[in-house]
Amino acid sequence: MSTPNAPASPAATPPDAGPIDRPLNRKHVTAWALWDWGSASFNAVMVTFVFATYLASDSFGPDDRGTQWLTAANAIGGIVVALTAPVMGQRSDRGGRRKLWLGINTGVVILLTALCFFVRPDEAYLLLGVVLIAAANVAFEFAGVNYNAMLLQVATPKTIGKVSGIGWGAGYVGGIFLLLILYVGFISGDTHWLGVTNDDAMNIRVVALFSALWFIAFALPLFFSTPEHRGSGEDEKVSLLESYRRLWRTILGLWRDQRNTFWFLASSAVFRDGVGAVFAYGAILGTTVYGVDPADILIFGIAANVVAAAGSFAGGWIDDRIGPKRVIMGSLVGLIVTAGVVFFLNGTTAFWIFGLLLCFFVGPVQSSSRSFLGRLTSEQRAGEIYGLYATTGRAVSFLTPALISVGIALTRDSRYMVPAILLVLIAGMALLVRVRDPKTADAL
Repeated sequence: MSTPNAPASPAATPPDAGPIDRPLNRKHVTAWALWDWGSASFNAVMVTFVFATYLASDSFGPDDRGTQWLTAANAIGGIVVALTAPVMGQRSDRGGRRKLWLGINTGVVILLTALCFFVRPDEAYLLLGVVLIAAANVAFEFAGVNYNAMLLQVATPKTIGKVSGIGWGAGYVGGIFLLLILYVGFISGDTHWLGVTNDDAMNIRVVALFSALWFIAFALPLFFSTPEHRGSGEDEKVSLLESYRRLWRTILGLWRDQRNTFWFLASSAVFRDGVGAVFAYGAILGTTVYGVDPADILIFGIAANVVAAAGSFAGGWIDDRIGPKRVIMGSLVGLIVTAGVVFFLNGTTAFWIFGLLLCFFVGPVQSSSRSFLGRLTSEQRAGEIYGLYATTGRAVSFLTPALISVGIALTRDSRYMVPAILLVLIAGMALLVRVRDPKTADAL
C-alpha cells in the first residue's frame, strides 16, 4: 500500500500506457527513422559544426559578437518553447493532426535553413543569420514534440526501446554521412563542387541549401508512409486560455495520480542537460584543454557520431530486455566514471579515447529516455506529455552553463567544465533513483 511519502502512487503507470499491441510495421518504422536521419542536416550542420560556427566567426564583428547574439536569440527561443510546447502537443493530440503539425514545422525548419544562404559574411547580416537559426530552432523543437509522440504510433510494447534507438542512431548516422559529404564537397580546400569557391563565404552558404534539400528528401517518406494520429475524439474548439487550464490540470494530475511520470520528467530534465553538455562543450574542451587542432574537430565530430550511433542501437536493443531505467542508469554511471577519468588526463590521445567513450554513453541515455516516457503515456496523450518533456528540459537548461561559468570564474581553467557537467549528471541520476521502471513496475 502506498504512503503519503512513497516515491510513486499506485497508479504510477496508467493501464493504457505505452504503444498498443499490434504487429510491427517495418515500413512505418523505416519512414519514421528517416526523418531523424534527415534532421541531422539541421542539428549537426546548421546548429553544431558548420553554420553556427560561421556566425560565431570574426566575419560578423569583433569580441565574439556572433556568439553573444546567437546565445541570446536561442535563449529567447527556449522561453517560447518552454511556454508553448505542451499546449501545441495537447492540441495536436485532441485534433488528430499530429502528422500535419510535424509537417508544418518541418517545412518551416527547411525554409529557414534555405534562407541562411543569404547570410553574407558582413556585420550587417548578423541579425538575419541569428534570427533565422533561432527561429528554426523553435520550429525544430515543435516538430520534435510531434515526432517523439509518433513513436507510440510506430512501435509496439515489445519493441519501443529498439525503435527509439533506431531513430536516434539514424540521426547520428545521417549526420556522419552529411558531414563527410559537405567536408569533401564544400568545406575542405579552396575550390569545391559545382565550381563553388570560398569567396564571400559562398561554400558555407551553399551548405545551407544542401542541408535544406537533404532534410526534404529524407523527411518525405514519413508523411507518405505512416498513418495520421486518430485523435482523442474531442472535436470541440478550445481556446488557447482553456488549453493552458487543461495543461495545468494535467500537471496537477501527474503529481496526484502519476507521481512516477512527474519525477521522471524532473529527473530527465536534469540529466539530459548534463548529457547535452557533453556534445555542446566537447569541442571547446578538446581545443582549449587537450590540444586538439581546430582543423581536426570536424573529424572528431564525425567519429563522435559514429560512436553515439552505436550506443543508441545497442542501448535500444538492451532497453526492451531489461527496461529503460537500467539502461539510463548504467549509461549515466559510464558517463560519470569516464568524465572523472578524463579530468585527470592530458593530451590529444586521452581526449580521443575517453571523449569518444563519453559519446558512446550519450546515445542510450537519449533513446531510452524517449522510450521510458513512451511507456508512461498513451498514444492519445503523447503530444502533451512529450511537450512537457521539452518544457522541463528547457526549464533547467541554465544548470550546466551556470555551473561551468562559476567553475571557470573560480579557477580560470576550462578543464573545470568537466566537474560542472559531472555535478549535473550526478544530480539527475539521484533524482532518477526514486523513479520506477515502467517495464518492471507491476512486479515491484
